[in-house]
Amino acid sequence: MPEAISVKGVVKSFGTGTRALNGLNLAIPEGTVHALLGPNGAGKTTLVRILSTLLRPDAGQVTVLGLDVATQPQLVRGRIGLAGQYAALDENLTGYENLVMVGRLYHMPKRLAGVRAAELLEQFSLTAHAGRTVKTYSGGMRRRLDLAGSLIAAPPVLFLDEPTTGLDPVNRVKLWDTIAKLAEGGTTVLLTTQYLEEADRLADKITLIDHGLVIGDGTGEELKRQVGGDRIEVTLRDRDRIPAAVKVLERFSIGELRANVRSGQLTVPVDGGTGPLVLAINELTAERIELVDAGLRRPTLDDVFFALTGHASKAAEEADQADQATEQAAEMGQR
Repeated sequence: MPEAISVKGVVKSFGTGTRALNGLNLAIPEGTVHALLGPNGAGKTTLVRILSTLLRPDAGQVTVLGLDVATQPQLVRGRIGLAGQYAALDENLTGYENLVMVGRLYHMPKRLAGVRAAELLEQFSLTAHAGRTVKTYSGGMRRRLDLAGSLIAAPPVLFLDEPTTGLDPVNRVKLWDTIAKLAEGGTTVLLTTQYLEEADRLADKITLIDHGLVIGDGTGEELKRQVGGDRIEVTLRDRDRIPAAVKVLERFSIGELRANVRSGQLTVPVDGGTGPLVLAINELTAERIELVDAGLRRPTLDDVFFALTGHASKAAEEADQADQATEQAAEMGQR
């Protein structure tokens, strides 16, 4: 399958000491969805800005559909669409006017831009709001309109830089459905994200980067296999017993044990299926460590993310923050 995007040995530095990309390599076949996954500061947005001709690399070669982004930027811009982390919209124009404006910037005839705008408003369920100024739109509507703008010229390659950041779960799923439909239509999509579920659901292949380098690459299942087999997951009734529980579970662990102090949940990689789980529960019970829940599960992309980067994903951090907020609310209610 021909490559839509080729990145070879790309280096990009800012100032004297910040190297955003450190010899990064990436190859994306045409007609696929590729997720670029990594924590804040990993270099994801820098790479997207280079691919979309907004930045020049310090070293290396980057091509999009065979066009060199450094020497043929105008040709590249005519073949790509870009939706950044923040909606690039004129708030004083209507949704329809915004799309027509983008079409005109692509040198489309006014009538064709209008026809295309109407089609996209329908596709993104915004027809009823076409005549409203964008400043009256909700966050989810703005994101959909911004994505519609990136598609006005029907580009064969689309860059989406954390497109669902800030969206509520309902609008996030709606946008996922839209991206999936684009891929089904043959559009090559490069999606940057910090959401593991997003990458797992949408991408044909995932590249995990950190500190400007590729540290993992493959399908979701391939990446999960890299971090081993089953996990024992237990939740303690009394979080003060976490140190004692850790001592017990370390006897069964074949990797790094993870402890969430706030939720009282411990996760331990094991080998041997349900056998270690039964033995662990028996030993925890013998130590009078009460459990709220216990089980055996397969690794997730969150486990991959933690294993390769050394810290939790954005989704895991948000879940932990939600737990903290719930606990604080409960504590306030008890006072």
